[in-house]
Amino acid sequence: MSSTVPASASPLPEGITDPNYRPLPGRLGNLTVPMQHGLDTLKKQLNEEGLFVPERMDDATLLRFLRARKFDVPKAKAMLLAQEQWRKDFGVDDIVKNFTFDEKEELDKIYPQFYHKMDKDGRPIYIERLGYLDIKRLHEITSKERQLQRLVFEYEKFVDERLPACSKAVGHPVETSCTILDLHNVSLTNFYRVKDYVSEAASIGQDRYPERMGKFYIINAPWAFSGVWQLIKPWLDEVTVSKIDILGSGYKDKLLAQIPPENLPKDLGGKCQCPGGCSLSDIGPWNPQTEGAGANGSASNT
Repeated sequence: MSSTVPASASPLPEGITDPNYRPLPGRLGNLTVPMQHGLDTLKKQLNEEGLFVPERMDDATLLRFLRARKFDVPKAKAMLLAQEQWRKDFGVDDIVKNFTFDEKEELDKIYPQFYHKMDKDGRPIYIERLGYLDIKRLHEITSKERQLQRLVFEYEKFVDERLPACSKAVGHPVETSCTILDLHNVSLTNFYRVKDYVSEAASIGQDRYPERMGKFYIINAPWAFSGVWQLIKPWLDEVTVSKIDILGSGYKDKLLAQIPPENLPKDLGGKCQCPGGCSLSDIGPWNPQTEGAGANGSASNT
């Protein structure tokens, strides 16, 4: 092993083709002895108690829960088991198999939410445009319950399809997303009307899918956003808050430092113009119809 690479208590995961990949601390291939011990202890306890679910509790997943609780095994275990109970209560397996969101195209006109290609580190890019929101029309089109079901459906697709496809495309494990929340022309009145949904959505992301946020850019933040941010911040833990960049209208250079211009929609400062619009294209290496699209960022690790 090269002297420039610190010794790890765990080997790198299989399938890595990127020679420059260096896992971040707390990931497979970069665990201290206490971290590896925490992982082994958590697995042993889950197995002994008959609570281990092989298809959802691989080492990388257990490490996400351990990182979210600073490798405190009892806290990580409690978080993991609470997530398992939530999956049953919310009906996640049924949503994955049977959920359809026929109102997607109508909703896209007044509240675009979509995955689109990859950033320079191989992360799927998720874009949400809150400034388009028409509250009256939103309530005519769908309900908060269906929006949350759609959110979970997309999270599961993100985990099961998008991340593996991106990992294969860049040759190293990709576990997180690059999110852009566009607040152009956002109405504070509209935000307060959807704050319950935003709060529940943030809770699902943070508590049920921990350590999935890689980069988060809030762009076109209006001057009054500081008041809204004070409302949102208590819903988020300090690690999540530290990953969020709040930018005004001069956001383009920051986005283009992380996202290749051909992967960023033109109306956000990039060069991409998908036929029919980027927000409905679902373009990326996870979509066989667009295989290779979006796999054109460098695969450096940050």
